[in-house]
Amino acid sequence: MNTATIIGRAGQDAEIKYFESGKVKTTFSLAVSRWDSKTKEEVTDWYNIEVWDKQAEFAGEYVKKGRQVVADGRISISKWTDQSGEERERFLIIANNIRLLGSKRDTEGV
Repeated sequence: MNTATIIGRAGQDAEIKYFESGKVKTTFSLAVSRWDSKTKEEVTDWYNIEVWDKQAEFAGEYVKKGRQVVADGRISISKWTDQSGEERERFLIIANNIRLLGSKRDTEGV
């Protein structure tokens, strides 16, 4: 089963895009901190999040830089070969549910 739940802080305000078909897509990144036992330091991992339709409109309006967000969905991996012939991969969380944590005050000064 391909499921993912990511909790982190938005790296930027969500970007919303409307298509002629009526579909809506919102994208943003989430910063997730974790402890690295080898380096004995906190490390930040970045995840790209994509949201569609009703949840996309919600995310587009409320996901702002610094806001703590929970994204539930699935992991999508795209692979391609760039112009130099090098293989590339892109990991993306396709979220079907977005929840906000904390309060608006949590993002002040971010």
